[in-house]
Amino acid sequence: MGEVLTATRAARDAVRRLRAARGGPVMFVQSAGCCAGSVPMCFDEGEFPVGSNDLLLGEIEGCPFYIDAALHKAWGGMSLVLDVAPGHAEGFSLSAGDGLRFVTTGGKS
Repeated sequence: MGEVLTATRAARDAVRRLRAARGGPVMFVQSAGCCAGSVPMCFDEGEFPVGSNDLLLGEIEGCPFYIDAALHKAWGGMSLVLDVAPGHAEGFSLSAGDGLRFVTTGGKS
């Protein structure tokens, strides 16, 4: 079984830059769809209240990454890869840098 959460070099670099700019860790919450689509939302750590249904998949550069447990199960428990892509961050999410947003893709677990 592979890792449940990984990140590309570009995503790791973006997280390190964001941590430095924000003065501390950030957190990720994988969206289930709704308003922002199925994207990872990025917040200052502690800004988004996690609940008992939120599953901690792991950490990227010391920053926690959560997903709703039911969503993770519905997606077959697949592993996720955090990456960056051109575009603007959706909703209330922090951007991954100038003209960049965080994205996730599915991997094999």
